[in-house]
Amino acid sequence: MSDSRLKPLKPVATVELATSLSPGEMQDLCDATDAAIENGGGFGWIKLPAREILERYWQGVMTMPQRRLFLARLDGVVCGTCQLTLPNRNNEAQSFSVHLSANFVAPWARGHGLARMLLEVAEKQALSEGFSVINLDVRESQEAAIQLFESLGYELFGTHPYYAKVGDQIIRGRYYTKIIDPALALTMPS
Repeated sequence: MSDSRLKPLKPVATVELATSLSPGEMQDLCDATDAAIENGGGFGWIKLPAREILERYWQGVMTMPQRRLFLARLDGVVCGTCQLTLPNRNNEAQSFSVHLSANFVAPWARGHGLARMLLEVAEKQALSEGFSVINLDVRESQEAAIQLFESLGYELFGTHPYYAKVGDQIIRGRYYTKIIDPALALTMPS
């Protein structure tokens, strides 16, 4: 007998730093990547790559000591990601900043706050590792991402007129930065 007063459970949205990928997680991650690429947000890919290429890409990310991979999950299913790329060890001048990339949530998992959660968790991780600044770039056609970045305090500092080519269309790029360590903000010239 069903009770009409029972409401469906709200999906559980989580984000975590990945330390490994099980075969099931790899499958979910590749499926989410395919969905994001098909929807126009494939962090550089325009056409779907073969599954083995995607798997090698994600395996490579996991083996790189200068990368941090964050996984978004909806009810336990991997549905999005972002990455932090740490500076090279010989780049002392920029050793305080990291670059955020490969930021997406599959279309079927949007609307649950996962994109915001990905950024917030990545920021906390970067700060915990001693970094002060996060830089990122995005196609100007990715309006929802731009709104999210700006709502979280990312500041536009430049544009690139020939950032990407999708089909026959040239798309501008936007470059953002955010100080995540308040101590750095105090040392900035006014």
